[in-house]
Amino acid sequence: MIDALFFGVGLVAVAVGIWRAVRARRTGAGAGLATSLIALGLALILLADSAQAIESRMYPSLGRLLSNLATMVAAYGIEVTVAEIGGVAEKRRRSRLAALVVALVMLVVSFFSTRGLPVGIGLFDELYRTNPTLVAYIVVYTLYLGFAVLDIAIVSAGAVRAGAGALRAGLGLMLVACAFALAYLAGKIVDLVADVTAEHPVAVVCRGAFSTVDCALAVGFPAISVLLIVIGLTVPAIPSAGRAVRDARTRAELRPLREHLAERFPDVVRLGRAGATGRERLLTVLSEINDGLLLAGIPPSAPPEAAADLLQRGGGDAVAGPAGDVEGDTALAADVARLRAIARALREQRSAGAASPVR
Repeated sequence: MIDALFFGVGLVAVAVGIWRAVRARRTGAGAGLATSLIALGLALILLADSAQAIESRMYPSLGRLLSNLATMVAAYGIEVTVAEIGGVAEKRRRSRLAALVVALVMLVVSFFSTRGLPVGIGLFDELYRTNPTLVAYIVVYTLYLGFAVLDIAIVSAGAVRAGAGALRAGLGLMLVACAFALAYLAGKIVDLVADVTAEHPVAVVCRGAFSTVDCALAVGFPAISVLLIVIGLTVPAIPSAGRAVRDARTRAELRPLREHLAERFPDVVRLGRAGATGRERLLTVLSEINDGLLLAGIPPSAPPEAAADLLQRGGGDAVAGPAGDVEGDTALAADVARLRAIARALREQRSAGAASPVR
């Protein structure tokens, strides 16, 4: 059940992250969030018990290294996102990336320089005293991740009050995730000191992420933290994804009406100004259609059936209906509803074959 949850949420996070990455290439913003979602999704998948068992057959404790590397990349991505929110993304871009690269290299080198790593979901407690390279591994990982988690927690705490809806819920989950992560990191430092100073450290082998208290603190807590961060980053993206789907459907439904008007009035087409995002392309389509309807002699107050009939007959004076003053999102929703109704009425008239040929 736990594996299914880790794999399911992890795959969703990777999928959303890829979608955000494609969107970031068009808009130039959101690369940090895309990086975080993909890396955290991979970390969650790699932390699953069955995945770690397979990875450990390839190299002892390999799943531990891979999940730690993915978690550090995710922390970097979240830091980039936080910097974008704070408007200081350009000031520390190179230093953040340099710190990540150095930390990743040190982890890989120290990990593969250590001998006698445990097979399976193992902890390194008994190896710290005899393997300084493993001590360096834990110190670098803990320090890098600790500073990143503190930054994330501070920004989330400041923004959660100003947020609303899905954004506020996501930030709240991020705060809880940061609490688990900080507890896990503090526990690692305490355990490291205890194991280094102990004369006979005892090896701990975990049958699962929550099989014992030590395993829960060392493996379960970071898994919970990653899970909450993945959900926290994914929740705010859900409304945007839903809006993108609705905008794409609206553009598809309005396409025949736009093509009809563009054929009659080619000048309404905005050449090279379609927009980078789906919402910008929708606004361009709405503007083109509205311009075409005005050129056809159809005012904004015309009923949809009358407007469609006039389009079929080649234009003329439409019957005016009641017009109201609306603003903002309400105006956009009203405009979309009106044009969709005209497009639907035009399609129905064409299907019925009752309209006259377009002149």
